[in-house]
Amino acid sequence: MARQGDSVAAALLAAGYDSTRRSPVSGAARGPYCMMGVCFECLVKIDGRPNRQGCMTNVAEGMRIETQDGAAMPRQEE
Repeated sequence: MARQGDSVAAALLAAGYDSTRRSPVSGAARGPYCMMGVCFECLVKIDGRPNRQGCMTNVAEGMRIETQDGAAMPRQEE
């Protein structure tokens, strides 16, 4: 559950999720830090698209959020 206007990162933190991805180097859990789009610690997969900044994306009804390991490689366009 989230309020209209909440960012994905804020909604995840409010719901008790403090980790959104794993570091590609050590595998350590990472989570939202700056909440203004500078640090990229809040990367998540949104509706199947990796590397979305949770703090810069507003929640929407039906949105599917997934954690990711490190920074995912972008999909190649066919």
